[in-house]
Amino acid sequence: MAAGPILPGATLGVLGSGQLGRMFTIAARQLGYRVHIYSPDSDTPAGQVGDVECVAPYEDLDRVREFARGVSVVTFEFENVPSATSRACAEVVPVRPEGEVLHLTQHRLREKTFLSEQGFPVTPFRRIRSLAELEAAASELGLPAVLKTASFGYDGKGQQKLRAATELPVAFAQLNGAEGIYEAWVDFEKEVSVVAARTVDGQFAAFPVFENAHAHHILDVTFAPAAIAPEVEQQARDLARGILEALHVVGLLTVELFVTRDGRLLVNELAPRTHNSGHLTLDGCVTSQFEQQLRAVCGLPLGSTELRQPTAMANLLGDVWLAAGGTPDWAAALADPRVKLHLYGKAKPRKGRKMGHLTATGATVEEAVARVRTARARLAHPQGLTSAA
Repeated sequence: MAAGPILPGATLGVLGSGQLGRMFTIAARQLGYRVHIYSPDSDTPAGQVGDVECVAPYEDLDRVREFARGVSVVTFEFENVPSATSRACAEVVPVRPEGEVLHLTQHRLREKTFLSEQGFPVTPFRRIRSLAELEAAASELGLPAVLKTASFGYDGKGQQKLRAATELPVAFAQLNGAEGIYEAWVDFEKEVSVVAARTVDGQFAAFPVFENAHAHHILDVTFAPAAIAPEVEQQARDLARGILEALHVVGLLTVELFVTRDGRLLVNELAPRTHNSGHLTLDGCVTSQFEQQLRAVCGLPLGSTELRQPTAMANLLGDVWLAAGGTPDWAAALADPRVKLHLYGKAKPRKGRKMGHLTATGATVEEAVARVRTARARLAHPQGLTSAA
C-alpha cells in the first residue's frame, strides 16, 4: 500500500541543477515546500533559488546518502545522473521516477529495445559495436540513416546523418569507441511531444500535444495546440499513457514523437523529467509541467492540464546575446504585453547555450507564434519592428 502524500512544508531533493530544476524549485516553493539541490556545480540556475545547494560529485555516494537523509523524496531534472547515485538515494528515501526508469532512458539502445519489445512504434534500429555491424545495418535498413552514440546524447549531440556507404568508416571512427545505434531514416512531417504525469496510485494526466520546430538540432519554437488531426492527438496521448504505465512511472515523463507523412506516430525518445517543449505550460496551461511534476512525486492529486489559449514558446540561446552585442533589449521584447520572459540565471551566454525562453499567447496558434518570434527578433534588432497583431 502506498504511503500518504508528501505535504507542503516537507523538503524535496533534486538531482541536477539546471534550468528545469530552477523552474521546478520555484513551483515547489510557491506551494510551500523546501528544496535541496544536488550537483557538482555551484551558483547554478536551480541552486540560486533552492534552500540548500549541495555541491559534490554524483559519484560521492556517501555525500549522496547524506543529501537523501535531509529530504522526503528525490526527483530528477536531467537524465544523465549515474545509476549508482539514484540507487544510493533509494536506500534512504523514495526516488521518483525510480532509478530503473532513469537507467533505461539514459541509454538509447536500452530505451529503443524496451519500446520495441513492449510493442510501441519505433523506427527500425541496430546495435553498432564494429564497422562490420555498421555496414550490415546499412545494408539491412538502408541509407540515409542516423548513427547515434547509445549514451549521453541530447540536443543533437552524438548524432550523424549518413547518406552514402562511403561515409561509414569515418562515421564509425567518430563514435570514438562508444557503443552506437543505427536508426533507419524517418520521413517525418513534424515532431511533437507529450508531457505526461502519473502518480503512485496510477492517476494519469497528459498535457496537450506540443508541436516542435528545431534549428541546428536544438528546440527553437514550440506551440500548442499542435496542428494535427484529433485522432492523431488522441493516439499520442494513448501512447504516452501506455509508456508511463509500462515503465511504472511515478512522476513526469516526456515522449518525443515523429509524425510521418502518412500520419503514423513513431516514438523517437523518452525523457523522465520536465521538457523544454513543456515550458509553454508556465503561461498557457492551468497547471505548469513543473507543478505537475511536484504533484506527481509528492502523491498529490494531479492538476488540470487544460490549455487556456493558444500558446507558443521560443528558446533564447546564447546566440541572442551575441547578435545583440551584449545585453538583449528586454524592453523591446516586452513591449508586446502578451509576451512573457523567463531567464535561467546563467551568467555566461555561449552559442547554443539555453539562457531562457519567451512565451506568448494569442487568439490563434499562428498569432501566438508570430508574437513570440517577433519578440525574440526585437531583442537584437528592435528598430523597425512592431509587435504581432
